[in-house]
Amino acid sequence: MGLIMGLANKFSIAYGMADSLKRHGAKLVFTSQTQYFKDKIADIVSDFSDHDTFVCDVSNDGEIERVFDDILSKVGELDFIVHSLAFSDKNELIGKYYETTRSNFLNAMNISCYSFTEVCRNARKLVKNGGSVLTMTYYGAEKVVPNYNVMALAKSALETSVRYLAEDLGEFGIRVNAISAGPIKTLAASGVGEFSKILAYERTRSPLQRNVTQRDIGDACTFLLSDMASGITGEILHVDCGSNIIGVKFNNDN
Repeated sequence: MGLIMGLANKFSIAYGMADSLKRHGAKLVFTSQTQYFKDKIADIVSDFSDHDTFVCDVSNDGEIERVFDDILSKVGELDFIVHSLAFSDKNELIGKYYETTRSNFLNAMNISCYSFTEVCRNARKLVKNGGSVLTMTYYGAEKVVPNYNVMALAKSALETSVRYLAEDLGEFGIRVNAISAGPIKTLAASGVGEFSKILAYERTRSPLQRNVTQRDIGDACTFLLSDMASGITGEILHVDCGSNIIGVKFNNDN
């Protein structure tokens, strides 16, 4: 049994992960930010879960602890948690990074990074010994990607958090990892300025000469959460058709 936080629609990365986990026999529960979003995904969730979706606004103090206590009492212990949450004002995902406002910077860090720290802190009482916690990041945390702006800072902090949290939770037998997914067309990604150009660029840049798919990411998620990855913690696994290994790539006609 596992928890997925961040399912928004059938095009989201979280949906691909839920689909793969279900195909491999996992039972799932979900959280949603508000009652409104819970109602929007009700039909989708019904394909994966026998349980009601739990409302959890991670930006509110104490909300994660309260919801995890609720899940523990109604569902019982979990084998894994997937944190697929991030946020920035889309108006600040275009143009120059230095134009980021203080309020958006703090909000992006809170939702995209700190929430994962709080998830892991509370995971100790919810996730079984030998369990796993997983989050999502992106290559923009490592290298400059146009218009990714404050999200790059949030993801960079998130990746560092993964390593520290892996050390912290190791004594409890809990593994902590992240998937660095290549660009994929989701509602969230569409808020990044000129995202279609990023998709096209990655398609020609990657060794596999294609963009990553929901299934690619979902199956990698299932692997990291399974016992097959029992010796892996504190890692950032790139699932991007290999594009992160490329420094310079010439066109075939050059």
